[in-house]
Amino acid sequence: MEFILEKTSGKARACTIKTAHSTIKTPVFMPVGTLGTIKALDMQDVVELLGAEIILANTYHTYLRPGDKTIKKMGKLHGFSTFPKSFLTDSGGFQAFSLSDISKPKENGIEFRSHIDGSKHFFTPKKVIDIQHNLGSDIMMILDDLVALPATQERIKTSIERTTAWAKQSIEYFRDKQKEGVGLEQNIFAIIQGGTDKAFRTKSATELCAMDYDGFAIGGLSVGELNNEMYDTVEHTIQYMPEDKPRYLMGVGTPEDLIENIERGIDMFDCVMPTRNARNGTLFTSFGKLNIKGAKFKEDEKAVDPECNCLTCQRYSRAYLSHLFRAREITYFRLATIHNLHYYLNLMKEVREAILQDRFVEYKKEFYQKRQ
Repeated sequence: MEFILEKTSGKARACTIKTAHSTIKTPVFMPVGTLGTIKALDMQDVVELLGAEIILANTYHTYLRPGDKTIKKMGKLHGFSTFPKSFLTDSGGFQAFSLSDISKPKENGIEFRSHIDGSKHFFTPKKVIDIQHNLGSDIMMILDDLVALPATQERIKTSIERTTAWAKQSIEYFRDKQKEGVGLEQNIFAIIQGGTDKAFRTKSATELCAMDYDGFAIGGLSVGELNNEMYDTVEHTIQYMPEDKPRYLMGVGTPEDLIENIERGIDMFDCVMPTRNARNGTLFTSFGKLNIKGAKFKEDEKAVDPECNCLTCQRYSRAYLSHLFRAREITYFRLATIHNLHYYLNLMKEVREAILQDRFVEYKKEFYQKRQ
């Protein structure tokens, strides 16, 4: 991986990340393609209409179905899905958290039952890397111990101790495998934990950032805490993260969350929000959210967002989108998903341009004014 910090505007950063498969301009939002596909889209949509340089796939889900060995046999994620750009794969730690009724973190890994057939599995730090070697992702995330908030001090303490111990095992194993010629084009990121406790975040960040990772993520946020608690935690944690490596905030979030955390120095984001909300009738626009289910859109000839130049807004009216949604036509899911992801990716392009021109503060002000 090649990482270049090009420009700052306050703490906001414009960077370039070069992997074996693409050149990623930051700040970047990574669309979520859990099973190697973004719901309702094909890869031609993703590449040609959206211009995405990196998407996220899920280690836990692809391991269970169709299986990482099958994916490896079919050309790894890039060959199997035909997406020619970069993949980031998460580790399964979040799934252990979100599926906590069928999973159990232990000292040396995470035990879980498949949500598909109930079969028992055990993820260790090394096994998660082996799976991601089979997937062939450009950036892999290590196994971490994520806890819901609020949590007891003892549980958070256990979480960061486990995460650090697993991180040591992970980086040693990953570098050893590279010496054997495995994963030479892959990169590995560690995940900082610690809830909203600043002392725990300091400890976790200091210990992890001393290791030989290609980048660092802040995990364990947007899991029940207030927005201002998230922002304060990011602002505190980021001062312990290196300036010469990518900074990734996992699982976040709304357009406002992206703007606030870019201001604090974050480079990379992912979230299911634009795709999931599209399917549920909520569309993101330059002036805020729009619920296409509303009766007022039945004869509305305007585009979803008059300022948007995506395929959906260039061709179709709010009335047509509202009709498709109410009729549960499959076409709606594609058009709405294209719009929402275009909005997010275009927002990142605009923010990047503002940083390069050293006018991020002005851009942020304009962003919120449009929403009033």
